[in-house]
Amino acid sequence: MSMPASEPTARDVPSLPAARWATRTHFFCSGFLFATWGVHIPTVKAHYEIGEGALGLALLAAGIGALLGLSRAGTLVGRFGAKGVALVCGVASAAMLGLLLILPGYAGLLAALAVFGGASSIFDVAINAEASELERRQARPIMSHFHAMFSLGGMAGAAIGSLLLGWQVDAMSHLVGVAVAGALAIGAACLQMLPPEQAGEDAGFSLPRGALLLLGVLAALGLISEGAMYDWSVLYLQNELGSPQDQAALAYASFSGAMALARFAGDWVRSRTSPATLMRASAALSAAAMALVLLVGHPGVALVGFAFVGVGLGNVVPVLFSAAAHVPGTSPAHGIAAVSSVGYLGFMAGPPLIGVLAQGSSLTAALFVVVLFTAVLAGLSRRALPR
Repeated sequence: MSMPASEPTARDVPSLPAARWATRTHFFCSGFLFATWGVHIPTVKAHYEIGEGALGLALLAAGIGALLGLSRAGTLVGRFGAKGVALVCGVASAAMLGLLLILPGYAGLLAALAVFGGASSIFDVAINAEASELERRQARPIMSHFHAMFSLGGMAGAAIGSLLLGWQVDAMSHLVGVAVAGALAIGAACLQMLPPEQAGEDAGFSLPRGALLLLGVLAALGLISEGAMYDWSVLYLQNELGSPQDQAALAYASFSGAMALARFAGDWVRSRTSPATLMRASAALSAAAMALVLLVGHPGVALVGFAFVGVGLGNVVPVLFSAAAHVPGTSPAHGIAAVSSVGYLGFMAGPPLIGVLAQGSSLTAALFVVVLFTAVLAGLSRRALPR
């Protein structure tokens, strides 16, 4: 009669390879969906006939949705499990992408982006909680590898978007096609996720303090910089340097591809280098590369420089999320959600801040925010992370 108690464990062990592939798929899809949105930011701007300030407000709507989603993400994952939450929110984020050019008027755009931000943020916490559990079971660093799949998805989404723009494929067909394919892939991957554990006591959401707050501040600095690359790098090449949109889309691909390579190597580096040293060196590289891009102002230099910015920022979020998942006294989902909530405050404030600065001066001047914040991130890393 002892067999029922041991049967779940026996089923779990063979499922680990499948669960790893499912988590890789989720991160890849998340990056692909986000990149497709990034490539079509100029399309959305032109479709709704809005300026950079209004575009910044639209990005703010996505940030507000993300912040609201993060306030409930830990509770939802704790109550329903990462598997169910990833399914609902992953499919919802894909659906919102497909609606971006269909909903009428600027108000419809704001609503779609708010839902997109909320669903994407909860999906992000769910798949990071799954990645943290897989990392715990394997007892070795693998978080960077999963985040590399996000960047690989971003590179693929940007490259395909650039190719389709060059072929003059209808933007609405592209967005709807990616949304359908993404929803199907996410749904299929959810079938292979680890079975949900028995729900424990739900402490609900609370503002982070102490170690979680400091990790969240670093996440905010990193996500402002990373978000600026996602949201403004294509426009920088197109508007500031005069590149055609299909070539400007390569800015996103260059950044995401280099970030993917850095993250694939990140677990090897993390096993041999302290988190503080890795963070400090990475952030300093991003600051130097971004400064060079903005000071030179040449498309070729920008593409190479964006790649080095991607290398520098590649392991910031994996290191911070892994640290958040292991803070004593909190579950991985709540730790990741708490750090993400502070990080997304920065992610929310960053795009409109850059939009307002660009409106008042130029996008080139506004993007020096990335140089400033990555330099501060390098300075704070020793205090927040173990050596």
